[in-house]
Amino acid sequence: MENEIALRRINVHGVVQGVGFRPFVYRLAHEHALTGWVLNHSGGVSIEVEGPLAVLDAFLRDLQAKAPPLACIEGISAADYPPNGYATFEIRESRAEEGRYQLISPDIATCLDCQRELFDPTDRRYRYPFTNCTNCGPRFTIIEDIPYDRPLTTMRDFVMCAACRAEYDEPLDRRFHAQPNACPVCGPHLWLEPGLQEDLSPLADFQDEIACAAWLLQQGYILAIKGLGGFHLACDATNQTAVRLLRERKRRPAKPLAVMMATLEEIRQHCCLSEEEEQLLTSPQCPIVLLPWKKEVSNVCELVAPRYEYLGVVLPYTPLHHVLLRDVKRPLVMTSGNLSEEPIAQENEEARRRLGHLADYFLMHNRDIYTRFDDSVWFVPRIADAQPIRRARGYAPFPIRLPFRTKHILACGAELKNTFCLTRDEYAFLSQHIGDMENLETLEHFETTIELYKHLFRIEPEVIAYDMHPDYLATKYAKSQISNLKSQIPIQHHHAHIAACLADNGWSPDDGPVIGVAWDGTGYGSDGRIWGGEFLVADYHGFRRAGHLEYLPMPGGEAAIRNPYRLAIGYLYALTGQLPSFRPPTVPPNPSTLLRTGFGGEGGEELRIIRQQIDKGINCPQTSAGGRLFDAVAALIGVRERVTYEAQAAIELEMAAQIQYPISNIQIAGYPFGIEESDGGKVIRLRGLFDALLADLRGEVAVGEMAYRFHVTVAEMIGAMCERIARETGLRTVALSGGCFQNRLLLALVVPRLREVGLRVLLHRQVPCNDGGISLGQAVIASFTVERR
Repeated sequence: MENEIALRRINVHGVVQGVGFRPFVYRLAHEHALTGWVLNHSGGVSIEVEGPLAVLDAFLRDLQAKAPPLACIEGISAADYPPNGYATFEIRESRAEEGRYQLISPDIATCLDCQRELFDPTDRRYRYPFTNCTNCGPRFTIIEDIPYDRPLTTMRDFVMCAACRAEYDEPLDRRFHAQPNACPVCGPHLWLEPGLQEDLSPLADFQDEIACAAWLLQQGYILAIKGLGGFHLACDATNQTAVRLLRERKRRPAKPLAVMMATLEEIRQHCCLSEEEEQLLTSPQCPIVLLPWKKEVSNVCELVAPRYEYLGVVLPYTPLHHVLLRDVKRPLVMTSGNLSEEPIAQENEEARRRLGHLADYFLMHNRDIYTRFDDSVWFVPRIADAQPIRRARGYAPFPIRLPFRTKHILACGAELKNTFCLTRDEYAFLSQHIGDMENLETLEHFETTIELYKHLFRIEPEVIAYDMHPDYLATKYAKSQISNLKSQIPIQHHHAHIAACLADNGWSPDDGPVIGVAWDGTGYGSDGRIWGGEFLVADYHGFRRAGHLEYLPMPGGEAAIRNPYRLAIGYLYALTGQLPSFRPPTVPPNPSTLLRTGFGGEGGEELRIIRQQIDKGINCPQTSAGGRLFDAVAALIGVRERVTYEAQAAIELEMAAQIQYPISNIQIAGYPFGIEESDGGKVIRLRGLFDALLADLRGEVAVGEMAYRFHVTVAEMIGAMCERIARETGLRTVALSGGCFQNRLLLALVVPRLREVGLRVLLHRQVPCNDGGISLGQAVIASFTVERR
């Protein structure tokens, strides 16, 4: 029976295109002396193999066990039929199939084989900035349609030379059916052109454009460099003048900038590096990783990440980067090619228009980018696995596998750090980072990318989900689409946070509700007020608000977010009925003028106006947000009175605490607080906290000590509330979500506190805990809402 000849038809579903899967199948069939064929189609890969049954069984086992490292097999089906009499094994032409879809590989960092060729002077691809193979290179950023074949990518216009064609057609070559395959003879090329600097004459004597670009960077110039998913703005990270100029031009005065370094050895000179962080840096995804910064020995200038104890570092992930970093011999700032909060510039003409006043020179190329992508950003907390802060290049569009099947749904995400999510079957296709939906350019990027995902994954949404906030651009977009859909579903912001954490962890609908702790800066509540310090009993089906921080005023609304001193004044006045007349510590210098002067002297008129806003409720919304509490405390103790980027005050408060007490098991008591029962659930009262902070300020306690004690207090608040809810409900699992849980110190204090009392803690691991994960939560909630209806 084992020697009986049969034909086996096999269908493979998953990320099996653009990862060398057909060449692998071809070689495997020849190893087993089988005949038949393999081809790509719109739903994956189909195989017919013919031979003895025992050999077919061995082939099928090896198909999974020995698959290419970048392949991700989601499913295999196989059935046997009478033999067809195939004489050979071949790779057949791909075919499109109406309505079918496949998973698509993200872009992949340059593999070691291609790196070796890149720096081999005898190799025909020596220093060629577009070197790639089936194991690395551009994928999603060049794909226009499926199946994944060169005519359906932006490489279609580059006709392979004879040498490249021979590699492409040779089954034993690692470039066998590598769709972006190219060389200096037939492929894309680089060129330099002027930006703010018009004179190119000094650049004529260099080996090539990359050597010239390296020299310009060494001289302190700012370059706009076209990469995989768009343009970067680059400068010498050790040159304070260059970094300051880049910040001025980009209008990004303080937000940390990412740095690219040539090797792990160089990174170790500047940063502390754990094994997990090293694995992230050298992974095929090659994200930016936030690493503890050795400021005392690093020559990366302080302006790259002012008042921040971590450095966002990335290794080169394209051949262009590898050659450039080797030539320039120093770390480079590599930040998105845009003005702050705009989308990354994608194409050449767009870059000339949008970056011409930012860059001294452009390093351009003529391989088109079909969809724009920023770099991904990750961090590794001390007490948990790695988490994304921004999910983009290297990760999207790979889907989140859901523990249930779902309809075709579009979830539009939040206002800040926007992503959208499309679902079908058991997959949630979370988009790359879109950005802050605060301008027309970002809205257009959002709309264009939605259409691309709908087309590639063959999704026609029947349901649209969106945030309850009526003024969000994503919400307005959703409502503009409603006439084309069967259902529209508004989703509460913090419920979406918790649902995203559950889906991220593969939580089954049958597993029941959890205690959801959602702490962030802003979210539209069911009562029309601003939530953000929330304790929910929640699952995919719904939620109950079990507790929250007490509501406190935000005098001036958005102005209070930009100026945390307003929050400090509002919180103090609401809690104590008084405003301070003492001078806070001057670390850093220039604490809040209003706090420094009390009711009289400089700033007195603004104090009077703020007091009136609070007393009369004029442009003074109430908030329960944890992020705003961090801001208020940061301003009160003199850390940060005005911000230029989101969460700046909270981040610097965390840094002040870490400088005083580096993350460890140090035992320091927190400040007092209260928990009261009310009709709407439990409320955390903050009068004791602010009285104690005022006492420490009068006693001239160190800023870092106050900052650390505040973090301990927040951890105690969360622990105490979760314990009470657990006793009342019997629930033993806590899901932590929201931007506040990007705070490493807070995580290091909260997670052990919860585990000590026997509670299981769920943290994000595939999607961000910030608003970049909101769309996943919206989508899964909408799925069950539709089912219930």
